[in-house]
Amino acid sequence: MHARPADPKKLIKGATGDWEVVIGMEIHAQVTSNSKLFSGASTEFGGEPNSHVSLVDAAMPGMLPVINEECVKQAVRTGLGLKAQINNRSVFDRKNYFYPDLPQGYQISQYKSPIVGEGVVLVDTADGQIEVGIERLHLEQDAGKSIHDQHPTLSLVDLNRSGVALMEIVSKPDLRSSEEAKAYVTKLRTILRYLGTCDGDMEKGSLRADVNVSVRKPGEDFGTRCEIKNVNSIRFIGQAIETEARRQIGIIEDGGTIDQETRLFDPNRGETRSMRSKEEAHDYRYFPDPDLLPLEFDDAFVAGLAAHLPELPDEKKARFVADYGLSAYDADVLVAEKETAAYYEEVARGRDAKAAANFVINELFGRLNKEGRDIASSPVSAAQIGAIVDLIADGTISGKIAKDLFEIVFTEGGDPRALVEERGMKQVTDTGAIEAAVDAIIAANPDKVAQVQAKPTMLGWFVGQVMKQTGGKANPQAVNDLLKGKLGI
Repeated sequence: MHARPADPKKLIKGATGDWEVVIGMEIHAQVTSNSKLFSGASTEFGGEPNSHVSLVDAAMPGMLPVINEECVKQAVRTGLGLKAQINNRSVFDRKNYFYPDLPQGYQISQYKSPIVGEGVVLVDTADGQIEVGIERLHLEQDAGKSIHDQHPTLSLVDLNRSGVALMEIVSKPDLRSSEEAKAYVTKLRTILRYLGTCDGDMEKGSLRADVNVSVRKPGEDFGTRCEIKNVNSIRFIGQAIETEARRQIGIIEDGGTIDQETRLFDPNRGETRSMRSKEEAHDYRYFPDPDLLPLEFDDAFVAGLAAHLPELPDEKKARFVADYGLSAYDADVLVAEKETAAYYEEVARGRDAKAAANFVINELFGRLNKEGRDIASSPVSAAQIGAIVDLIADGTISGKIAKDLFEIVFTEGGDPRALVEERGMKQVTDTGAIEAAVDAIIAANPDKVAQVQAKPTMLGWFVGQVMKQTGGKANPQAVNDLLKGKLGI
């Protein structure tokens, strides 16, 4: 990966000059599977505490882990989606540490030999596209959850999450601003959702980020990094990076040095706090798990999975630009969610694809955002939007009437064509009726007629008057043509 030159727009101003922030991410994505990584217990979210726990998850003596093949497939699919190296042989290791919600006293993870190696994610930002390198993706089991607020003197442990499969996706330190970091997580989440390998639901903890932040003077070596653990929303990721970068700059400018450590971000106080000094790999005493053989599969296994991958966001975007003539920006908006892209394609089928995109993005998305709804809960179907786009295309209604019609369909439902008939919403294309209105307005405003002949840009005033007189239903093109003819412009 070539080194990126520092972008002056992304530098942070300090007392002693400009600083560049360098960010790497470790994303923990919960694998979409019915059962856990090494046991048959359910992975369902929100069950009664300790109701989805097998003897393996509770680390009962003599229990042996058995690898879940579906989780392996999901990791390979994700690797393929990240255009990454798939390793046909990988090894599960024990990462030893002692914590109440880790009943085994170790986490089964992958250390030196992960299932997926280097890959790349293309991220669109306000300043153009950047490439973010992927270092590796490995499988590991999640820990349980300690709960501290249910009893005055005791902490309680819920092991439902214990043993749930996670993919840890580690990026290279290629990000240079909080905006880039947020765009990267958003893109990665979109890819995972398209693949169906993680639902990306950050509120339920299915996607969590550890954010590594360091600062340096542009062009210098990397500074000492601090890791901010378990940030659970894209907005907080941005805030945590800004806060931590400024904290580090302040320390260095005051003559201090940065300690490599693990920190937590407190969104309420807008600060990061030290948790513990950073452990090194040897502190975890990694060694291959003696209960699990190395994980091996052949190229045919990978090829079989590759053959059934869905069309991914980058490919879909390129197709929308090429086949539908959309702008890169509109295509981006439409492919951000798989469901949105499918909805749009249904509207565009056999119609003017650009007109369909404009209506879906501006009218439908605008309205859904206002109501905080997603495309799945849209009260307007793709067929209904298609009918409105057709009514505009064949001149039955104007763009302005279409907005009113959309509002009726959104709140009350109904067939757009029938509504236009029932409620008399057709635009007037009968030139006789329009001509009468045009003549009346010209006759009533001789002073304006003289002005418009001297300054043709004033035509808009006349158009407005005619539209007002016809209740906004006159065909604007017909009005323009008639006015130009009668005024001799």
